Amino acid sequence: MSRPGPALRVGLLGVAVILTGYALFAAWLGLHAQRYADARDRATSTAVGVVVENGIGDEDDVRVRWTDAGGRAHVQQFPTYDDPYRNKAFFLVDYDPDDPTPKGFPAGGDETATEDDLIFPVVLGGVAALLPTSVWVWRGLRFRLGVRRPGLPMTGRVLYGRRPATAWRDPMTTWLALTAPEGDARHWQRVMWHPVLDETSGEVEVSVHRAGDGSLRPAVVTLPDGTRLVPLGKLRRYRPMFMAFDDHEAVRGDLRDAFVLPADTVVRPARPWWRGAVTATSGTTLGVLAGFVLTGGTVVASVAFAVCAGTLVTSVWVLSSPQP
Repeated sequence: MSRPGPALRVGLLGVAVILTGYALFAAWLGLHAQRYADARDRATSTAVGVVVENGIGDEDDVRVRWTDAGGRAHVQQFPTYDDPYRNKAFFLVDYDPDDPTPKGFPAGGDETATEDDLIFPVVLGGVAALLPTSVWVWRGLRFRLGVRRPGLPMTGRVLYGRRPATAWRDPMTTWLALTAPEGDARHWQRVMWHPVLDETSGEVEVSVHRAGDGSLRPAVVTLPDGTRLVPLGKLRRYRPMFMAFDDHEAVRGDLRDAFVLPADTVVRPARPWWRGAVTATSGTTLGVLAGFVLTGGTVVASVAFAVCAGTLVTSVWVLSSPQP
């Protein structure tokens, strides 16, 4: 029996997108967290500042006026965790005395909002990256367990379902309409695309590996040539709603059907990866816009938003099992 090569490649692509995106996200924020920590370690002098404005933004930041040892006045905004500071309250500021344009840091170790804004997203990003990765692992495990079940002979017909296209979901899906030998029971199973399906026409005899207890767990379908198809979603007893179906002969057209080509012309199948590039670009652009809107246009946060959005949207697109 042949292995589901295309499905495996799509799965590896999905995991690679997630891991690469998270690595860039964590490296970007980790680099700036380290730079912030190094700069704070060099802040060995302390000045007594005065709060000139409080309750700034949703996080109740404060704006502080402070003066360094050289007599230069500075006005700087600080995110805070403690109770709201009153106007004209004292606020201790640490700074680097050797820096001609010093940046102030909240004195003491209680006000760590800036560091946390750089570190916590890395932790949350790891959790977010784990979710789609777990989906791919579960799909692979479910497939390996499914092929161990006894195979039931059925008749299968390949159908292509169309659904509204979105930036994160492929519009076309592959389904098998499965009919029991008696002809009185029909099921529907969505599967990951395989090139063998393009050569499968009409009704064919297949072997369906499904749970013997009659449950609608995902079923692994084996084609006559031994190709095993990776299931997506549960086995259905009824035709899926909001899905328009076409026979694959009507969808999988060849250029020779419309044009007269030289006999030695090699017609290569269309690839869906350009749609993946468009998806990644769209997600990244949306992330940049969201970063500017939500963070006031800071470069660090905007880049982090862009990497995060681009990775999540692209990984969700790959999870939809794109096909040529």
